[in-house]
Amino acid sequence: MQRPRRTATAKTVKYTDIDSSDVSFSQTMSSEEESEEWIPLKPNPKAPCKPPVKKSNKPIAPKVPKEPKPKAPRKPPVKRKQAAPKAGLDDNLATGLLQVKRTRTDSKKTNAQYENYETTADCHQDENQAENPDEPGPSGMKQERLSFTVSDAHPENRFVDYGYSVKKEEQEDFTFEDPCTRLQATNDQQLPKTRSPLAKSLKNELNMNWDIIELLSILTGVERWVAVNIVTLLQEENTVPFMVRYRKDMINHMDADGVREVQLVYEDLCALAKKTQSVIQTLKKDGHLTAELEQNLRNCRSADELDHVYTPYKKGSKLTKARRAKALGLEDAATALLETPHMLDLNKWVQPGTEGLSTVEEVATGVEHILADMIAKDPDTLTYVKNLCEKNVITIQSSVSKSALKDKGQEKTVPNHSKPGPHKNKNLDIDKFSLYFDFTSNIHRIQPHQTLAINRGESLKILTVKVNIPDRVKTDFTMWCVNCRWKTKSFAREEHRSLIRNAVEDSYKRLILPFLTRSHRTKLTAAAEKESIAMFVRNLRQRLLAGPVRGCVLMGVDPGFKHGCKVAILSTTSQILHTEVFYLHNSNKHQEADKLRHLMIKYGCTKIVIGNGTACRETESFISELISRRCFHPLDVSYCIANEAGASIYSVSPEAVKELPDLDPNLRSAVSIGRRVQDPLAELVKIDPKHIGIGTYQHDVSAGALKAALDGVVQECVSFVGVDINICSETLMRHVAGLNAGRARNIAEWREQNGPFINREQLKLVKGLGPKSFQQCAGFIRINPQTLESSSLPHSRPAIPEKTTAKKGKGKSCVAVPTTINPLDQTCIHPESYHVAQRFLSLVGSSASQIGTINLSQCVDNTVKNSSVEDLAGTLNTSPETLKLIIDGLTQPPGFDIRQNFRQADFKRGVVSMNDLQVGAVLTGRVDNTALFGAFVDIGVGRSGLIHKSKITLDKLPPSQRRRSLVLGPGERVEVRVLNVDRQRGRIGLDLIRVLQ
Repeated sequence: MQRPRRTATAKTVKYTDIDSSDVSFSQTMSSEEESEEWIPLKPNPKAPCKPPVKKSNKPIAPKVPKEPKPKAPRKPPVKRKQAAPKAGLDDNLATGLLQVKRTRTDSKKTNAQYENYETTADCHQDENQAENPDEPGPSGMKQERLSFTVSDAHPENRFVDYGYSVKKEEQEDFTFEDPCTRLQATNDQQLPKTRSPLAKSLKNELNMNWDIIELLSILTGVERWVAVNIVTLLQEENTVPFMVRYRKDMINHMDADGVREVQLVYEDLCALAKKTQSVIQTLKKDGHLTAELEQNLRNCRSADELDHVYTPYKKGSKLTKARRAKALGLEDAATALLETPHMLDLNKWVQPGTEGLSTVEEVATGVEHILADMIAKDPDTLTYVKNLCEKNVITIQSSVSKSALKDKGQEKTVPNHSKPGPHKNKNLDIDKFSLYFDFTSNIHRIQPHQTLAINRGESLKILTVKVNIPDRVKTDFTMWCVNCRWKTKSFAREEHRSLIRNAVEDSYKRLILPFLTRSHRTKLTAAAEKESIAMFVRNLRQRLLAGPVRGCVLMGVDPGFKHGCKVAILSTTSQILHTEVFYLHNSNKHQEADKLRHLMIKYGCTKIVIGNGTACRETESFISELISRRCFHPLDVSYCIANEAGASIYSVSPEAVKELPDLDPNLRSAVSIGRRVQDPLAELVKIDPKHIGIGTYQHDVSAGALKAALDGVVQECVSFVGVDINICSETLMRHVAGLNAGRARNIAEWREQNGPFINREQLKLVKGLGPKSFQQCAGFIRINPQTLESSSLPHSRPAIPEKTTAKKGKGKSCVAVPTTINPLDQTCIHPESYHVAQRFLSLVGSSASQIGTINLSQCVDNTVKNSSVEDLAGTLNTSPETLKLIIDGLTQPPGFDIRQNFRQADFKRGVVSMNDLQVGAVLTGRVDNTALFGAFVDIGVGRSGLIHKSKITLDKLPPSQRRRSLVLGPGERVEVRVLNVDRQRGRIGLDLIRVLQ
């Protein structure tokens, strides 16, 4: 007797461009289908749709139901009802889904309960719904990270009916095409009737059984229309900084990290599709490709799944048991066991004298191997067993390996004086992993740094690691397979049911369990690498955006004992005034102190920057003593400690040789240390980000992913700060969005031959700088009038006539370049918005010559007070984001630098030693580096103290930092309390009191 159908209320979400239709069907859903991960091959009219169960105030876009993959022949365990589809319904019509509230009191249903379970809402399932019409996706966005950008984006124009056009670089047309619009769902909007041309073209291009836009939206947590826009912008070769600043409304105001994450996932999916095509071609060439195997390959959504399907067919791999059984012709017997077991007689397959077929037992074993292989590669089966793992406690366990114990035992028996060096170093490495000799953690609670440490120990053969899956998973999985998924279609004798049961158990133990172990390890490693790279990115951004120390003569010191302290005096513009080597730590230190005093007074140097390398502590004490004795009077001298990581590598690099050819490499290090404080961004971009000394476990993460992320954040920082094209170095210029090493070199050569740039339009005359490159870089390049006047007089540069100039090259057209100064070129306003900026200036009653003045700021403030930004944007026929960016650009003072509000280096005059520390003392320090387990703080005692992440709580943080994962980054000033001091090991434990603003 069926229980009565439960009632539920349904809310219909409407979208534009489609007539809402009330179509419905009844659905039945079993537990294995509730978290489907595999996209099926063919549409099945009886496939149940999955209604959304989470209520939201925002309109919820339809989630496209997934179609079940054709399963092995079996008797359906679930009876499904489905209403006949409406006649005449267009195949491409996107159906509306009902938001259904349903309750289930018990998630652990027996097989009998699965058959009686009925859903509580009726909805219509269109045949082609699996093609994923381009509708807005779920609105569950990730929390937006903090962004340091100053200006909003320029979203003046919009996509029109999802028609995308890709600009070709060969066409020399410098007019900017209209930016595409986003598809935004509201309560009064309806879905378009057809899918996005982009989604359809990508699906055809990738030739996979899943929609890349939908999968991208699911994996990254962004809405579907945002994913469409980002993919379109990436295909049009737009850079991340350009999208974040000038296309902000198209990407839903995401920050650079969020856009970069979507970009990486999109590239991974494209690489997966490309690898799948290569695998299919290889299997086809080898003669192993079947229709079923091809569909299994095209269903794969990750490299791990693809490897699971492809591994048995790789060249050189051992012939699997299933393939040997198929070669003997037992595949028909395995099919008959599922389809018609009552007619199966294994004795007919016995062939005496043939290995593998000589007895009934060998035939039965071969059939079991074929069935085990079918079970292990069935997407629905893998989905079900993954769901079982999610409902149970899976742990990862590490222990010391036998080889490590053996080496440690040899260490105790062999005397120290006769023990070779490599063995000693290896034993020291073993001790570093003592925390993980008997370590067990839930895979959902293990910390990223623990995962990376375990992986490193395993790679060094010090640890052995295994994933523990409870036996309950095997029991439930076996019961489900035998009674539901792989149940025979007709009556089967006990010996035949025993064959299926043995095949399921063999498949789980020999094939599925190793796959689950690899899958869990891969996910843990990927998550840990992602968090570690995010830590690198956050630390590097804050290191690059440290406030510059300008307007003073500065001395950089690379300390040392035997080879002396290398010193470089730098002018206010970072020019080298003097270099010398001082021996401050020998018997003649008093004479050296006098020489140092005369040098400081001669050049009026008031700031000293000491590198934190060898002899740093001794040099700091020496300088501090001279300051306390007023040796530098009448100068008010102070000093700071700077991170010198990478300075020695830079000093011998080709870039350093090109920049400072006549300088000794040791003195180049002193110059680099001093310039790191004067202008951190301009100096640190010369060094590989991996050598700057940020983050942890950089050798345990993907080198390619780390390099891409760090290069991206360098480009982001350089672009958002902006560069003065007439004075910036070629090294700094190559990191501007839209430029590279070749284009930066061409710009520098053009500048040398023709003098300084007068306006941004002259960039069009540079060789290799096409329309797309100009569009990407123009907004981040500044033409500073003050620099222009000081760098070159008007009569000293070749005259460039104001006429159309032709650039040589295939497909190039003529470019009209003016020769007058445009005041807007010193702002962050993009040239594509100049006409809007001019109209706005006319509206407020001002002109471009007053940019950055107090009068213009007052006029703008009065205009905005009288009329809102949205109303003004409508009047100017632009978007609010563009107008906000224009207002920022017009009101910012000349030479504005976003770093002026960031923290500078701390200069001091005294020194404190570690012996002076007392437990409970309250100190002020600056975060030196952050790791996955905490933050290291420089409190001025020569050793950085550690604030464990358990001490970094939300109540101790300002509201603006409570959304970040670790919330502290290099350069932030903090107030801390000393918890413990271990002078023997040089460790200081700190507690965070508050972050100083």
